[in-house]
Amino acid sequence: MAPEPLEPKASTDDAVLQTQYMRALSSFEGIMLAQIEMKTQLSNRLNWTIRAGLILLGVIAFSILILLLTLSSQINRISSVVLDINGHFESITGRMDRVSLVMGQMEKQVALMGAIKVNTVTMDKEMAIMQSSMRQMGGQVAGIREQLSTVKDEMGSISSSIGSMNGEVGIMQREIRHMAKPARSLNRMFPFP
Repeated sequence: MAPEPLEPKASTDDAVLQTQYMRALSSFEGIMLAQIEMKTQLSNRLNWTIRAGLILLGVIAFSILILLLTLSSQINRISSVVLDINGHFESITGRMDRVSLVMGQMEKQVALMGAIKVNTVTMDKEMAIMQSSMRQMGGQVAGIREQLSTVKDEMGSISSSIGSMNGEVGIMQREIRHMAKPARSLNRMFPFP
């Protein structure tokens, strides 16, 4: 068996014990006050660190809020621009449909161009025939004019002949009156029943 550890010998003197006790108590109190002081300083530092962290977090939160508001306004602008672009695309689609319709009509009209060309050639021939007929009619009208001028001249001759005849008839009338004068006088004297 091992020998028991030796215990320090306690002093029998109460005053020494009291002094040792007081020293141990004051050492303990100093240690405790030093620990309290250190804890107070650490808590103050921790409080300042927490306050600084909260301020920093507040600034970060405010910055994030500003960024979110800016992003929201930009997204609203982008969505309005996208809506405008969609409207433009819809109008372009409508116009393209109209262009396609017009192109289809143009294709039909271009397909009719062959028939129109054939009809145009026929019309050219008919116009040439009509022009020759118009030339012939012009010649005939010129002949009719000549005939009418001849008829006019003859009518002038007839008119002058009729005028001469009227003069002759007037002369004959005067001679008849002159010749009938003795018969009228005789008729006044010897009236016939």
